[in-house]
Amino acid sequence: MDSRAARRPSRLLRNIPAKIASIPMILTALVIFLGGTVWTVVYSFTNSKLLPRLSFVGFDQYERLWAAPRWIVSIQNLAIYGLFSLIFSLGIGFLLAVLMDQKIRFENTFRTIFLYPFALSFIVTGLVWQWILNPEFGVQSVVRSLGWSTFTFDPLYTSSIVIYGVLIAALWQGTGLVMCLMLAGLRGIDEDIWKAARVDGIPAWKTYLFIIVPMMRGVFVTTLVIIASGIVKVYDLVVAQTSGGPGIASEVPAKYVYDYMFLAQNLGQGFAASTMMLITVAIIIVPWAYLEFGGGRKRV
Repeated sequence: MDSRAARRPSRLLRNIPAKIASIPMILTALVIFLGGTVWTVVYSFTNSKLLPRLSFVGFDQYERLWAAPRWIVSIQNLAIYGLFSLIFSLGIGFLLAVLMDQKIRFENTFRTIFLYPFALSFIVTGLVWQWILNPEFGVQSVVRSLGWSTFTFDPLYTSSIVIYGVLIAALWQGTGLVMCLMLAGLRGIDEDIWKAARVDGIPAWKTYLFIIVPMMRGVFVTTLVIIASGIVKVYDLVVAQTSGGPGIASEVPAKYVYDYMFLAQNLGQGFAASTMMLITVAIIIVPWAYLEFGGGRKRV
């Protein structure tokens, strides 16, 4: 017991310079991030317009929010965009990583080509794909010039499928990063595991599915967090491609928040919408964090 008590002060005195250096970061996190979050939540219960004011109206802003068709459409679009973005980003990225891991020729060239779109801003990507998907001179026009005169492909101008046009641009930009993360994970697998699988006669697809993928759990978790953060804050791509149209068909929560806070000058409604986005993220992140770092692991 005495030895344990003697160790505690010595542990506290370890890495003093590193602890002192982390103080600004901790203060920044507490004051700016945590403080800003609390401030936003508090003012979401007020009737703030152009400027914030402590005029509490209870849950009125949230009632207006969930009664607004524009907000409902934005949530539906985020759910569709998020689900397909996760599935296709991981699937295509992992498949490309597997192909690149076969020690193909000109690997560096192909890796650069696949990763290059990620270096572009979302505004540039949105504008490029707006031109590509334009029925007057994009894919539809090119295919019709080849003889298929009835071919139709104009997702950005069709309300029912416009969010899929945005998804195409997002996958083109982000899949290369996923491929590189997955490729790094595959290159970290011990070569002896592959040799053992071949000796045992295990097919390649079973080796990937039952051996390699479980070993890459950390890479998949990291990739999911990166993709999810991009899904929640998607804004630039929508503004560049469709500006939320046709009508409100491609609205997303981040655009709703921006429009109400800076264009409609209704801070209370914008704060309520951003608080709902925060709650949605917390519902997903908190259980995962608890299982990953807390109660889900056995204590020794």
